Amino acid sequence: MKKMKLVMVGNGMAGVRTIEELLKIAPDLYDITVFGAEPHPNYNRILLSPVLAGEQTVDEIILNPLSWYEENRITLHLGKKVVKVDRTRRLVIAEDGTTAEYDRLLMATGSNPFILPVPGKELDGVIAYRDIADTNTMIEAAQKYQHAVVIGGGLLGLEAANGLMLRGMQVSVVHIMPWLMERQLDGAAGKLLQKSLEARGLKFLIGAQTQSLIGDKSGRVMAVQFKDGTEIPADLVVMAAGIRPNTELAETMGLHCNRGIVVNDTLQTTTDPRIYAVGECAAHRGIAYGLVAPLFEQGKVCATHLAEFGIGRYVGSQTSTKLKVTGIDLFSAGDFMGGPDCEEIVMSDPFGGVYKKLVIRNDQLVGACLYGDTVDGSWYFKLLRDGRKVSDIRDKLLLGESNIGDVGHEGHNKAAAMADSDEVCGCNGVNKGTICKAIKDKGLFTLDEVRKQTKASASCGSCTGLVEQLLMFTAGGDYSAAPKKKPMCGCTDSSHAEVREAIRKPLPDGGKLLTIQGVYKTLGWRTPNGCSSCRPAINYYLLSTWPKEAQDDPQSRFINERSHANIQKDGTYSVIPRMWGGETTADELRRIADVVDKYKIPTVKVTGGQRIDLLGVKKEDLVNVWKDIGMPSGHAYAKALRTVKTCVGSEWCRFGTQDSTQMGKDLERALWRMYAPHKVKLAVSGCPRNCAEAGIKDVGVIGVDSGWEIYVAGNGGIKTEVAEFFVKVKTAEEVLEYSGAFLQLYREEGWYLERTCHWVGRVGLDVVKAKILDDAANRKALWERLKFSLEGEPDPWFDFDKAKVDVRQFEPVASA
Repeated sequence: MKKMKLVMVGNGMAGVRTIEELLKIAPDLYDITVFGAEPHPNYNRILLSPVLAGEQTVDEIILNPLSWYEENRITLHLGKKVVKVDRTRRLVIAEDGTTAEYDRLLMATGSNPFILPVPGKELDGVIAYRDIADTNTMIEAAQKYQHAVVIGGGLLGLEAANGLMLRGMQVSVVHIMPWLMERQLDGAAGKLLQKSLEARGLKFLIGAQTQSLIGDKSGRVMAVQFKDGTEIPADLVVMAAGIRPNTELAETMGLHCNRGIVVNDTLQTTTDPRIYAVGECAAHRGIAYGLVAPLFEQGKVCATHLAEFGIGRYVGSQTSTKLKVTGIDLFSAGDFMGGPDCEEIVMSDPFGGVYKKLVIRNDQLVGACLYGDTVDGSWYFKLLRDGRKVSDIRDKLLLGESNIGDVGHEGHNKAAAMADSDEVCGCNGVNKGTICKAIKDKGLFTLDEVRKQTKASASCGSCTGLVEQLLMFTAGGDYSAAPKKKPMCGCTDSSHAEVREAIRKPLPDGGKLLTIQGVYKTLGWRTPNGCSSCRPAINYYLLSTWPKEAQDDPQSRFINERSHANIQKDGTYSVIPRMWGGETTADELRRIADVVDKYKIPTVKVTGGQRIDLLGVKKEDLVNVWKDIGMPSGHAYAKALRTVKTCVGSEWCRFGTQDSTQMGKDLERALWRMYAPHKVKLAVSGCPRNCAEAGIKDVGVIGVDSGWEIYVAGNGGIKTEVAEFFVKVKTAEEVLEYSGAFLQLYREEGWYLERTCHWVGRVGLDVVKAKILDDAANRKALWERLKFSLEGEPDPWFDFDKAKVDVRQFEPVASA
């Protein structure tokens, strides 16, 4: 098949990250051409400050060397600024006449530094601080001149000032606002930062307003004049007063620009659907982001749409700032300035160089500002992002995560106390689990190796300390062996893995463990009858390992599974009959309506999974409600298949490419009696518009022209997890086989109460693919084992004896 042509204008971090993500999921879809105005391959702009300070070289901050472009067959035009794009001919034209045709165009033009519109701004020695050329100019100036003035007391300005000071210049920082870094720090933290930097030799003019730059006879800057008439000497003036989205080319193309190139949630420009934009040049919902983490989020979403997968939306970013300014750790997130409707918890130790301020509104953390000690920054950001109520931990909130509950029992190593899902590197969106897995699987022992494999600590560097702790925790000394296991519960020292392995393993006499008591006896359980945590887990492990042989123990199931309905907070139950693929009939609707009237059920609601929920059913009415409805159990109460959500598909929809309704019904009929470690939800969309929201399901199926795409391990719960692309197949039979194999592998290897997203996160998607996609025989065996397990499984609403439903539980207790 002939490849499409993708051209990217710009060669910076956001654009190249988009290309990297695209190559992961669709490596052969495009011939890619990249135009970069600078003569360098993609480099880490955040690390220009260490280059200026003499701590690193330009070669050390290159992210993608020229060899990377060659290996991925990317045509790279360096030092060629694009000056025109002909949207009619779909042609990109560079300043030197180089051209490239495109089917898709990615605008990644970044931003331009803001130059103060003051007299003298054109003088020699007046520069911005944005790229390698600017950095080299400052390094050369420091070898010849003495006095430097940096205009702007934000992060970039302070880093420039520190680097020039370290190279021997006398540096003054001019900042018009009342305190430094006013966007990242409150007044108290800003003044602490100023005091610390002054002690190192920097000078500050706070509140000063630049009126003009004065030059000498040769045309080089020699002084800065302020509005009050005062002057200070300046052989070099660095403008670091902010950035503006670079929309110059986009405007000549006729693209809609408003504070950036306006894009929608797929990062597609609102003017031309063939053109996308990411990074600092893009304006999404009125916001142009300047931090790395949101730009990389944009890149990941944009890549899925360039790959024509049709899933993923960028809905904006809640940002936090974790920085190391000249060796001083800073962190801020949310509304850290507070207001009259907020409460503030503050700890200030100016002598010790530590300041913490937490802002609470309506019992939720809404802002945090940390100076000097930022080790709990990621935890505060998680509380803020999740909207968790903090009343129960309020008295210890300021003390940090290690002082809440049992967290931190591993000692003073902060990294050891983090959960695998906790974010370590905000710039690149890398969590602890990803880093630890890379260290163990690839045998990493140095910080550089971790940076290369995971990109953690490779951007701003503020998480370097945490990454180093993870190295010690995972690879060093006491941690050279496997991490300490976590027992199932307090009844045993055995882990979930050890229990499952014991159940699979034949007994010395050749028999099998088929009962809960047998497991307890074999593994030396401390509590003879177990507890509410281990009994349901072992019951599930037995049934999933030895179907039709192990003895189900209904009393080892939760109350919902014993009564086969969802108990509500008032003690009544909800009943959700199964509707295959969300499709129903007039007869079924009449029966539901008659049941509602007959049993005076107070609430009837359509669920998010396209089913009808009858809420407020009395327990003593459940059996008769099931009988009168005459529809299968929806298993809405169980750790089982809940629902298969569908759109109307090609049968009715003018956009539909596949019959999603029939596919959904086929999947649901094949899997509906399947118990699993946790609830399982599926969805089938008939086209890439994805109306059934297949991208956040345990298994999501999306119809495309040539067949079906399968996505796995999504979750629409408290923390939404977008499903990962698994495989593309041609037939409905293959959808059943691949989906069933994935779910059976989850049934056999997932821990009890572990969702598919957490299971895949624990073992790795590559491991799952190897057992299913790369091993056809194993895939078919998994599918056959699942069908064998489900064959003849009873409907608990009707086949009471076979399902071991104790109907006595539904009889009302006689009054005394």
